[in-house]
Amino acid sequence: MEKLGKPKYDFSSLLTTPASGKESDGSYISLPNGNTSAVSYAVSSVRWSFSSLAKRRFTATPHSSIHRQNSSISATPSTPSLQSAVIVAIVEGRGHARGEIGMASIDLKNPELILSQFPDRQTYVKVLTKLEVLNPIEIIMPNTACEATVQRKYFNEGKGLQMVRQFVVSDYNSVELEIVTKYYCLAAAAALLKYVEFIQNTVFVSNSLKVIFRGSEQTTMIDVATVKNLELISNMHDPKSSHSLFGILNYTKTQQGARLLRSNILQPPCSLETIKLRQKCVQEFIDNEDIFFAVESVLKRFLDVDHLISLLVQIPKNETVKSAENKINLVIYVKHCLELVISLQDAISTSQNPLLKTFNEILSDKRFPDLLQEIQKIVHDDTHYQKGSLNMRAQKCFAVKANLNGYLDVARKTYSETIDDIDELMTQLRENETLMLKTAYNNTRGFFIQITGFTNGQDLDIESLPPVFIKAVKTKTSINCTTADLIKMNDRCSESLNEIYIMTNVVIGGLLDVLRKNIGCLYKLSECVAMLDLLLSLAHTCTVSKYTIPEFTDTLAIRQGFHPILQKIAFEDLVPNNAYASDETNFVIVTGPNMSGKSTYMKQVALLQIMAQIGCFVPAEYASFRLTHQVFSRIGSDNDIETNASTFTVEMREINYILQNISDDSLVVIDELGRGTSSEEGVGLCYAICEKLLMTKAFTFFATHFLELTHLETLYPNVENYHFEMKCISSSDEVFSAAFTHHLVRGEAESTHYGLSLASLSMLPQSILNDAGEIIKEIQLQKASNQPQSKDSLVLLKACRLGTRLVQTVRSSKLDQTSLRVFLQHLKEQFQ
Repeated sequence: MEKLGKPKYDFSSLLTTPASGKESDGSYISLPNGNTSAVSYAVSSVRWSFSSLAKRRFTATPHSSIHRQNSSISATPSTPSLQSAVIVAIVEGRGHARGEIGMASIDLKNPELILSQFPDRQTYVKVLTKLEVLNPIEIIMPNTACEATVQRKYFNEGKGLQMVRQFVVSDYNSVELEIVTKYYCLAAAAALLKYVEFIQNTVFVSNSLKVIFRGSEQTTMIDVATVKNLELISNMHDPKSSHSLFGILNYTKTQQGARLLRSNILQPPCSLETIKLRQKCVQEFIDNEDIFFAVESVLKRFLDVDHLISLLVQIPKNETVKSAENKINLVIYVKHCLELVISLQDAISTSQNPLLKTFNEILSDKRFPDLLQEIQKIVHDDTHYQKGSLNMRAQKCFAVKANLNGYLDVARKTYSETIDDIDELMTQLRENETLMLKTAYNNTRGFFIQITGFTNGQDLDIESLPPVFIKAVKTKTSINCTTADLIKMNDRCSESLNEIYIMTNVVIGGLLDVLRKNIGCLYKLSECVAMLDLLLSLAHTCTVSKYTIPEFTDTLAIRQGFHPILQKIAFEDLVPNNAYASDETNFVIVTGPNMSGKSTYMKQVALLQIMAQIGCFVPAEYASFRLTHQVFSRIGSDNDIETNASTFTVEMREINYILQNISDDSLVVIDELGRGTSSEEGVGLCYAICEKLLMTKAFTFFATHFLELTHLETLYPNVENYHFEMKCISSSDEVFSAAFTHHLVRGEAESTHYGLSLASLSMLPQSILNDAGEIIKEIQLQKASNQPQSKDSLVLLKACRLGTRLVQTVRSSKLDQTSLRVFLQHLKEQFQ
């Protein structure tokens, strides 16, 4: 690789760009609009070798690719931005260890080294799922796995362990016990850290990185196709729309909070203890408005702590005026965040909630006031973060106290005199010219003159300006220009500024070392702010709609539930529906005509499950869920042009993936499988796939047009049929219409033959319609004769279903004796 003199990815302008988000110097990273993820090209194929996975176009996709070097994103740390800055290293074991994956990732804006090691299938489904969550801008692999990448020798587990020990913050050094035998993730870590230091032209500070080991068993796995089908992060029809699960839940106030929300939606926790703690905290925010608004007001003022830490732990190999300016910015922003710690602690100090008490203990760390005191020894107390480049310029110039560096004091005096000269120049111009003049500033031009009109009412035009005004540019409301004297003063001002920045950098060098030695508390602060922001966002969501606290049992039971996204955007009242699945009745077949609500219902069940597991309340009268470790979906009938895959091929790939990875605690939603082939083949495949799925204890919701599948209920006691009602309405003038109730009811759909009724409105002869009716009757009789069911099998099915209801009652009943007696009597009558 060619030696880089500057960082390949420069995010320093996150600390210097105006709050408006406009670039200050015309330099920015080119991020194409769109929401195609970094693994969008890789999900359409089912079986690859590891080398073929490596050759997928991960970094050449919209939203995740970065094209220009030595540039910066135009945003401030207070501006919500989820643009990825993650680099991932992946290595696979060889020989007998083939299939064992080591992965290491680091966010250039958040110095958190995440290590993972796990076994994976030949489809690399776990790798793809993690890549979807990380959304990397770059992926590195050994050159034995793919072309034009990092040499295998850099993937050295011994060097990796040595680097982890060198860079890990003392607060997180217990991670060594977890990873000491994880050779492949250590090898990936070695290559990743070496690569990042090379391309960024920086050196990581010792004991400065937060290192965590994250296995695949700690969270719920949601594959890439399901993320897209359920619209978890972005809307399928309009990627810029907020009509997604992330969009309706995102009331976060900080960037780290938004990132944590996204991560939790893609990988919901599956620890019941974690979920319960979050639920109690969300309830605390809802019940106690004083705490809610107090925390919200503080979080609004926080900057991106993760990004500040990232700049703090990386030391540029070449010191420049720009790097000196960034360090001054860094000190000001760290001071700003440390000053908010006391306010945040006061906001939650009165709460007795266990999670909030934990956060209070974190914020009580003595290192916070100690660091603030160290900063105040050097930096003026009245130096604060301010929006606007000119305001921040003044803050940076006079941040350090006087008499600490003589050269600095002289440079600042020169700068002040130059500013006074600019003011005097503008005063003279106003006196000599019949123009309305204002002094303006931006990072590109420096100080310039803004002319808004003539004092005598003359039309504003560049040609009518006096010759003293040069480099004029007309805008909608003014003319921006300068003068030869002002250009000279800007040059003097820039020279003074450069000298100020260099001298200030000398003074704050020791202070930065102190901050780096105590960086562990800043990591804790970032975690605290992010989690508080996430919980506050969930509480906000629950207050704007009528949500209920879900329970976690061994049963999925939803009473009067709504689709959460549809509920937010609907202009009319929605029809709520119930859902039920248990170990004994875990396979639900849903039938009904088009537009009756089957697809919406499928998505609703999965979305509510995900919402519940991230700790959010759900839109329902009552909800109970079983903890799931995997969520699968097969929804839609899109083909895949990129891999030349038809609708049917895509269907079979996704179903094959589900069958290979399904477990007893999975949740599966399948909508309209088999539409990409003939009816006979579709029925046969669906029947076989259903029989395979219902042999597991996974909760499966299967929506279909094939009424033949409803016969499964007569063969298997764990299958139940439901259908969406549709009413056929015919008036006296023989006008026929179909009314969708969108209401789910027990049993299979009735054969209403609404197609014949609609055909009767056409010009078809009555004899043809009569023949069609007779043929339908014959087909139905033939089907009935081909599916005989003995009385013994009916009795056995009834007994099985009664037994499951009794078992369920014993497990979950909270009824008193009188109510329980009434319920059991009702069961007896129902199954007699």
